[in-house]
Amino acid sequence: MATYADCLTVVLDVIQPHLKKDTAVSEDAELIGELGLSSLQVLEFIAEIEDRLDIMLPLNDLPDITTIREFTEMLVRATVESDT
Repeated sequence: MATYADCLTVVLDVIQPHLKKDTAVSEDAELIGELGLSSLQVLEFIAEIEDRLDIMLPLNDLPDITTIREFTEMLVRATVESDT
């Protein structure tokens, strides 16, 4: 089971290459709005997270996810479910 801090570290590491140079990232930053990610970049980001952690994220939950914090919390739940 991964902790919130573990998942946040992975999220920030994976998202960095998708961002414009010198973009400030906070846990409450909106993936598409504030960070300026396109829908395709978000899908690539999700795919890389899934590959790195060897999990499948519930696609039906993704439309409700807007911030780094929400995504990280969903990631924690997914890692707990994959451990059971």
